[in-house]
Amino acid sequence: MRGLAHLPLPVLYGLAEVIYFLLAYVLRYRQKVVLQNLRNSFPEKPEAEILRIQKAFYRHFAQVMVETLKLAVMPAEELKRRVWFSNPEVMERHFAQGRTVLGLSSHAGNWEWVLTSGAVWLSAHADGVYKPLSNPFFESFMHQLRTRTGAGLIPMRDTLRDMLQRRGEIRVVSLLSDQAAGPEDRPYWTQFMNQESGFYTSADRLATRFHCPVVYVSIRRLRRGYYQIILTELYDGDAPLPANEFPITEAFVRQLEHDMHAFPADYLWTHRRWKHKRPVSEPVS
Repeated sequence: MRGLAHLPLPVLYGLAEVIYFLLAYVLRYRQKVVLQNLRNSFPEKPEAEILRIQKAFYRHFAQVMVETLKLAVMPAEELKRRVWFSNPEVMERHFAQGRTVLGLSSHAGNWEWVLTSGAVWLSAHADGVYKPLSNPFFESFMHQLRTRTGAGLIPMRDTLRDMLQRRGEIRVVSLLSDQAAGPEDRPYWTQFMNQESGFYTSADRLATRFHCPVVYVSIRRLRRGYYQIILTELYDGDAPLPANEFPITEAFVRQLEHDMHAFPADYLWTHRRWKHKRPVSEPVS
């Protein structure tokens, strides 16, 4: 895999075309999931448009695969050139005040390049909360990829303990907040892309407890191999939040929904985002 990573990106993109063909036409990788997600999310679109987005998604997904592999050898300077933070001052002003910032992102664009590029763009340390992989080889390989530019990783189960131990540290803690939360996680239920969806409430709970500003991290593909990061503040870390409500999570959902409508092929549609159903006893916002 490291040998492949040393190939120039144009060559890897040629390999991505082969991967795209295999995923879309031979393996038909999670095709039923992709089509169901697209049809449910965009009921207003004709079937021909759904199929066009599906094909564009598989091509983008294949490109993300080889771009992620390239992280094994990509110099930090090249990564910084390929991922442009258009307004880092949204976070930098909070770092100047000595604060920890929560960054909420999703499986859009190239999500693997978000944390790694943040580590070279921002003045503060960048940590990412992640779910460890069950395969030891891939866990070790992905850990190396994600940390080689200086970022740190926090296993999801250790998030609260890490925040307590490093309270007040100047850094950004990145959360992939579009993960599908199950009923046992006591999620926040809301309408998202025309479907009832459960979201983890970590952002609201952590921001309240540690007085952290919260920023939405939007990653947009400019062209093949180049991305733009746009930061939007969702919470300043000071205003009181209503008890038993989740305004930060709701704001994140609306921002993500806007991006998915604007760039539908760039979201991870193979993700079983809507696999959980809301219990009848749970309200929906």
